[in-house]
Amino acid sequence: MLVFSTFTSLLIYFCGVYVFSSKRKHLLMVLLSLEYIVLSLFMFFVIFLFCFDYDYFFPVIFLVFSVCEGALGLSILVSMIRSHGNDFFNSFFLSLC
Repeated sequence: MLVFSTFTSLLIYFCGVYVFSSKRKHLLMVLLSLEYIVLSLFMFFVIFLFCFDYDYFFPVIFLVFSVCEGALGLSILVSMIRSHGNDFFNSFFLSLC
């Protein structure tokens, strides 16, 4: 069961990295893939800590930082949509010229 859980978390991680690298035109897709990667890393940390019987304080701190990262990404997304009308990176860079 432990090997299956570890393999599943690594598979989820690499799927998130693939989506992050292939769907980089939309900011929303980038943020969702980053959250997917964070959830897979959280699952991997919990499995690792369960395997060695450590305390579970580090996953709580990790979740706090990941929620802060998600809130920061959503605030950037909202400000980008309000100022430019969409979340395409191409239209964002063209307006800087």
